[in-house]
Amino acid sequence: MVRPPSRYPTELELEILKVLWEDGPSPVRHVRERLEPFRKRADNSVMTIMGIMEEKGYLRRRQESSGYIYSAKVRRANTLGSMLSDLVDRAFSGSRLDAILQLLDTSDLNAEDIARLRSEVNRKLKEQDS
Repeated sequence: MVRPPSRYPTELELEILKVLWEDGPSPVRHVRERLEPFRKRADNSVMTIMGIMEEKGYLRRRQESSGYIYSAKVRRANTLGSMLSDLVDRAFSGSRLDAILQLLDTSDLNAEDIARLRSEVNRKLKEQDS
């Protein structure tokens, strides 16, 4: 039975997107080298996945003298936001608060993380007051 296509990038596709979001337009070799510490893949298998990602609309490529240069066609914030919203909807029945509380409960936050979280909560409160 054929698995239906996902609305979101697969785990490997997301790793490739992260490289391109962080480093900008890159050849396949650069992406493979960045993935190598945690994923051993041959150039041609990374190239195959990146070709599939182009077909799916996640990447665009342009020809240069040395080969193709790939860049992310989807925005980081949009992609991750959609994936997170889907998870919250499915796992927490749409409750953003329940998802946040679960993260707080299961995370090992240091003082710096808590200060940043407090700052973001205060920013949101000010936005609501405006």
